Amino acid sequence: MKLMRPWMVAGLILMAPGAQAQLLPNVGQAVPDLLGRVEGTIDATGLDRLSPARIADRLAAARATRIGGLVRAHRDRIELDDRREPARRGVILLTGADEPALDAVRTAGYGVETDRIDGLDLSIARLAVPRERSLAKALREVRKLAPRAQASADNLYFPSGAAQPVAVQALAAGRRIDGRAVGLIDGGVARHPALTAPIEQRGFAEGAPRASAHGTAVASLIGGDGLVRGAAPGTPLLVADVYGSDPAGGGAFALVRALGWMAARGVPVVTVSLVGPANPLLEGAIRLARARGVTLVAAVGNDGPAAP
Repeated sequence: MKLMRPWMVAGLILMAPGAQAQLLPNVGQAVPDLLGRVEGTIDATGLDRLSPARIADRLAAARATRIGGLVRAHRDRIELDDRREPARRGVILLTGADEPALDAVRTAGYGVETDRIDGLDLSIARLAVPRERSLAKALREVRKLAPRAQASADNLYFPSGAAQPVAVQALAAGRRIDGRAVGLIDGGVARHPALTAPIEQRGFAEGAPRASAHGTAVASLIGGDGLVRGAAPGTPLLVADVYGSDPAGGGAFALVRALGWMAARGVPVVTVSLVGPANPLLEGAIRLARARGVTLVAAVGNDGPAAP
């Protein structure tokens, strides 16, 4: 069958009323004049409100309002970093710092606690910011004290609104799982009739693991084997709850620890349906996990062009 060129299609569309009049002479008489005359035009300013730039601005404003409300509600645990992004209050995460740099940080009044993420072969120094200093100011100071190290806030990440079926469906088109567990970094998972395969959960936040609606929904989209049928039905799950009952849950440090646990367990695929700002520590951990053969599937969330 030959394909019609666009101009041929347009010509047929323009000819359609006349053709109908010739082939079906009685049809035109049976159809009333429903449209009538054009009474006016659409105000261009109304269309402007639907422009991508306007929509992005509105989403950005809504996101800023949500973040502002969160900080006001939990000032004892959450504050804004030097980019005006939400983070755990009074905590700086430092990687690549040698002992002289750590000594300089200690001398400046910061508490230092070192952690090792075995699954990623990654060392992290957690700095406790002195109470009289804001996180934004402390980040600038630490970067001067340890210029060769990488300092970042413990930024917070949030569930990506409704569970993201598109992201989860990528599992079906990606690597073969071959009966191995799929990793899920999210909230905890509740018992559900559709989740028949083994589920191992571990908490990386205060009060975790704790069942959540979002984590359970994503788990069903992955391994559901019932009325809810997932992308890989009956797949065992390794669940890292990074929220628990902590208002400042979902931090970068918790996500990195969860990723290290899954890498150490040899999980081939990890899905992360969370959204938040760029974070150097998390980006580095993702590179290390990928170098160890871990495939990550992530959702983009609901902020659209407003997402950082």
